[in-house]
Amino acid sequence: MASISIQVNLLKAKTQISRLLDRAEAGEDVIIARAGHPVVRLVPIAVGGPNAPRVLGALRGKGWISDDFDAPLEEGFLLTPGADDRRDR
Repeated sequence: MASISIQVNLLKAKTQISRLLDRAEAGEDVIIARAGHPVVRLVPIAVGGPNAPRVLGALRGKGWISDDFDAPLEEGFLLTPGADDRRDR
């Protein structure tokens, strides 16, 4: 989804900063220019933290579990408690 983009010069931005912030928070690409040359882009800060609502499925497809995850381990894979395995190295 492409966002709407606007560019305003610094003088106009100074007088309309509240409106520009509202537009940036709404998803518009707000660019502030000096003498017609783009200088900065206003973007909203992603709000997070322990009290932020969680998005279910946000990590879908980011990880995987091997098909043999719960297969039995090979014989001798685990160390015997109390045994000193340094001599086998």
